[in-house]
Amino acid sequence: MNEFATDTITPADTKVRRGIPLVLVAGILFAVLAIALAFSLRSFNGSDYPVKVNGKYGFIDQSGKIAIQPQFDDAGLFAEGMAPVRMDSRWGYVDRRGKIAIAPQYDLADPFSDGLALVAAGRKFGYIEKDGKFVINPQFAGAGRFSDGKAPVSVEGKWGYIDKKGKFAINPQFDEAGNFSEHRALVRMNGKYGFIDSDGKIVVNPQFDGAGGFNQGRAVAQFGAKFGYVDKDGKVAIAPQFDEAGDFNGGLARVALGKRYGYINKDGKFEINPQFDQAGDFDGALAPVWLGNRQGYINRDGKFIWNPSL
Repeated sequence: MNEFATDTITPADTKVRRGIPLVLVAGILFAVLAIALAFSLRSFNGSDYPVKVNGKYGFIDQSGKIAIQPQFDDAGLFAEGMAPVRMDSRWGYVDRRGKIAIAPQYDLADPFSDGLALVAAGRKFGYIEKDGKFVINPQFAGAGRFSDGKAPVSVEGKWGYIDKKGKFAINPQFDEAGNFSEHRALVRMNGKYGFIDSDGKIVVNPQFDGAGGFNQGRAVAQFGAKFGYVDKDGKVAIAPQFDEAGDFNGGLARVALGKRYGYINKDGKFEINPQFDQAGDFDGALAPVWLGNRQGYINRDGKFIWNPSL
């Protein structure tokens, strides 16, 4: 992946749009969602992390010890006490003991956020509570996760935002829309990306070639072929200089120079030098990194907690 993904999903999208994380769209394989989760979605401050051992997925803790034995066909990140897992072709959720909390029954499943989880039934997206029951029935062609009480959804080719009752809080009007974070949401209009506030008002005019959501007061922005970071006023905080970039978490953000990935601080200086073939954002204490096609986890000192493995 040469670009970072957005946090919404649509059925046919298997690529990131201009470097922003995509909303979920029905019909794509969950592998796409899993990649998005690993590479670019917001931190869930989890304490258990998915790993693949002998073809099955389990979870390790922050020290690199197996916390849940490998037994699933795929797995996502923990959030709000549960993680999505796939068994055969269906997705459900497990608790931190590895016990099934919501039986596998969905075609796609996203981590819980703001008390609800985005799932797919066929080619439509809806939202469930922690008992697995739908509170907003599957009806959207594309959707993102709830944050600040709102979630982006796609209706007839335009994106808007619904509240937790499924009613529109911000009417569909954008060509693309991302999840709210720090009271800002990324939107695309006329081919450029900017940001709206919680009322749907433009606070940073669409001007970027690509962008990500805000985290720790910074958002990735694409200027031509290079990525940098802007503040909430849209002013450049870290000059465009990277070939790829991700969200800040705990003061670190993944970036690429050429074909190597490392991590910078909020001053734009490297804390972990570029050395990985691919990398994901930090989630709590750890971040996923790749050497070739082998994935491992590093801590914030850049040391391997889980050695790269297939």
